[in-house]
Amino acid sequence: MLTTRLPSAGFSITIRIAVTADASSIGRLTTCVGEAGAIVTALDVVDSDPTRVVVDLTCDTADSAHADQVVKQLEDQDGVDVRKVSDRTFLLHLGGKIEVSSKVALRNRDELSRAYTPGVARVCMAIAENPADARRLTIKRNTVAVVSDGSAVLGLGNIGPAAAMPVMEGKAALFKRFGGVDAWPVVLDTQDTDEIVRIVKAIAPAYGGINLEDIAAPRCFEIEARLREQLDIPVFHDDQHGTAICVLAALTNALRVVGKQMEDVKVVVSGAGAAGTAIMKLLMRQGVSDIIAYDRNGALHRGMTGLNPSMQWLAEHTNKANYSGDLPGAIAGADVFIGVSAPNLLTGDDIAKMADRSIVFAMANPDPEVDPREARKHAAIVATGRSDQPNQINNVLAFPGVFRGMLDASAEEFTEEMALAAARAIADVVGEDKLNPTVIIPSVFDPRVTPAVAAAIRAVVRGGPAPANAAAASESELEGAPEGIF
Repeated sequence: MLTTRLPSAGFSITIRIAVTADASSIGRLTTCVGEAGAIVTALDVVDSDPTRVVVDLTCDTADSAHADQVVKQLEDQDGVDVRKVSDRTFLLHLGGKIEVSSKVALRNRDELSRAYTPGVARVCMAIAENPADARRLTIKRNTVAVVSDGSAVLGLGNIGPAAAMPVMEGKAALFKRFGGVDAWPVVLDTQDTDEIVRIVKAIAPAYGGINLEDIAAPRCFEIEARLREQLDIPVFHDDQHGTAICVLAALTNALRVVGKQMEDVKVVVSGAGAAGTAIMKLLMRQGVSDIIAYDRNGALHRGMTGLNPSMQWLAEHTNKANYSGDLPGAIAGADVFIGVSAPNLLTGDDIAKMADRSIVFAMANPDPEVDPREARKHAAIVATGRSDQPNQINNVLAFPGVFRGMLDASAEEFTEEMALAAARAIADVVGEDKLNPTVIIPSVFDPRVTPAVAAAIRAVVRGGPAPANAAAASESELEGAPEGIF
């Protein structure tokens, strides 16, 4: 075995190979790949003649270095000619992942005259006389801007706007696939807070909502706050609020499984950036009173110096025992560990020192704060951000439904009440009769999630109570959604 990391589809490769045409040649290829630690997912014969067979062998590897090792091990085999290696992830991104398509046919002069000049002028004047009609008569009704400066992209850091584009395109594709929302990447070649606020304010008339994405803390807090004050459409920073919603949903169900109450548990959060801060504030809003925030500078506590305003707030409003030690010491006796920070900070032995029936959400990607396999030896429930592990906590459970609901109800802002309602809706999709330690959060492909979240959001916007079980929302609760969304 050449790797200890798990192979995944994110590092899938297709290798075109020519081998001798004997009965065991293809079997030797698959055996070789398996011994190299990869997983064969497909094998197709491309060509053959009396002496040679050409095949495309597709396999999942653990990372780029592992892929190179697999190819090298194949090249070292007698009678094997590796002709080409294709990275399937790069192939998927060729030319980008999204496109614009017209909703109207333009087949003749009559249709052209209504979609464009001269007929379009009447619609323009109607909006000029009543600007609110823009939500009805333009793409504003169903369109979101995915805005980023590329300063905090996934776990990659400050890689800039161009390099951030594949992530923003992917986000737009998820909006469409899971929420029926038309979204477009808006990457900005500036990391100046004032300029970002000015640009987003200037482009806002074309959109029904703004999704801030991958903007580094603490600037992201100021940018979001200022835009909320200045715009009449919802501003939602997914790294903060989407993550917090999904964590609260997962924790709600995890506590149901282990038989503990929100107000009774001690929680340690590793990572006091955008995601960690939003998680802690939402948990406090839901009744959690005993939280320790841990960051690279240590446990945030009163008397600590050199903190930015966000961390200073956390130091003053969390950690009631004013603990100032290391992370393993912080989680000793804790009921819940939530990680949104860095890989391999804890061991299984550290998890063993947590309280009985402990809960571990280790969400750093691609490598979590603790090996999930080691954590499961001691914790009652383990969740990660990975798709190849049980209990994946993924923001796609939240943001498509949140924006679907806000757009449907013509919301002018995103509120904490919406976040709480969305978390309840996601948790309730699973159903208490289906809960167990490996199922505390619904699948991202569960078709009930987006309608449930959207129904909960619409109820909050319209001033009524959120559905007791939004997952079972009736046809009347879904009224107002654009046709064909659900």
